[in-house]
Amino acid sequence: MNKTPLHDIHVQLGAKMVNFSNWEMPISYSSLIEEHNAVRSSVGIFDVSHMAVFDFDGGDQIAFFEKIFANDIKKISKDNKAIYGALLNEQGGILDDLIIYHANDKFRLVSNCSTREQNKNWYEKHAAEFGVRVIERADMGILAIQGPDALSKVSAIEEMNDQASSLQTFGCMFDGEKLYARTGYTGEDGLELILPAKDIKHLWDQALGLGCMPIGLGARDTLRLEAGLNLYGNDMTIDNHPYESNLGWTIDMSDENRQFIGKEALLSIDQSKSQKITGVILQDKGVLRPGYEITHEQGNGVVLSGSYSPTLQSSIGLVRVDQGFKKNGKVVIRNKVLNIEFVSPRFIGQGKIHP
Repeated sequence: MNKTPLHDIHVQLGAKMVNFSNWEMPISYSSLIEEHNAVRSSVGIFDVSHMAVFDFDGGDQIAFFEKIFANDIKKISKDNKAIYGALLNEQGGILDDLIIYHANDKFRLVSNCSTREQNKNWYEKHAAEFGVRVIERADMGILAIQGPDALSKVSAIEEMNDQASSLQTFGCMFDGEKLYARTGYTGEDGLELILPAKDIKHLWDQALGLGCMPIGLGARDTLRLEAGLNLYGNDMTIDNHPYESNLGWTIDMSDENRQFIGKEALLSIDQSKSQKITGVILQDKGVLRPGYEITHEQGNGVVLSGSYSPTLQSSIGLVRVDQGFKKNGKVVIRNKVLNIEFVSPRFIGQGKIHP
């Protein structure tokens, strides 16, 4: 079982530890609802060092990313910014979703831990063509400080570069080996800090001393669900294409000459007939769970992610359904047919409940 550099500290804090893709990770320290509400109302800190970090050296890195990434890396190639998008296979199936960071003429990539080996092999396979060396950064860890008070807390941490708290949304900067980015997975403001593992404990201790609450994977999941953010393996897999996974906005076809992997397959898809991901709120008593069947007047679907929402105080879910749905539908839970309302998949954003 893999362990993050903060594993012993999580245990000392009384965290409930679970196996997450062969990483022993904290699912909660106190209660999921308490941790969730702390991020929505003030600030929390997450250890997400199980994520996969890669750096790149030499060769034509822009051409390399133009080929393997469905979004267009040129959007950030001259800026200190991050870009989100999908890694596709030749059939247009989603191998993973990831963020690529660019600052100081360097690229750094973060993707999911469950796809680490698959992705590493994929990067190396295609990097050779462009003379690029792929460097897996197993010596790195990641902390996420998220919530409406996140930036004020970050600015009070001694080791933090003063410029980090003034980054724009999806802006990033290198400070030596450390990378600071105004990104996150909660629907709240904040920073993600990708830094050498040896530096993490001191920064974590300072953040807790400043009032950041430690947050486990349980609240991380309910926070991202309220924000309408996909989880790879739940809301999309290699069997799904971006248009049926709410990722069509990350597909950049503006450069007709750019031939990225999966482009031809995507061009053959009739988007008007594709299923799509949307949000639902359960109108009756119960809890939505992955796999539950959805019906509406024009077709069917399935719950991908579902949970109780501490903010809305209702059960919510992301569902993939046939197009043509109106306001209301049905879900089958334990042989009972219950009522659902179709809503935007982004239930919460920057402290606001979306209609």
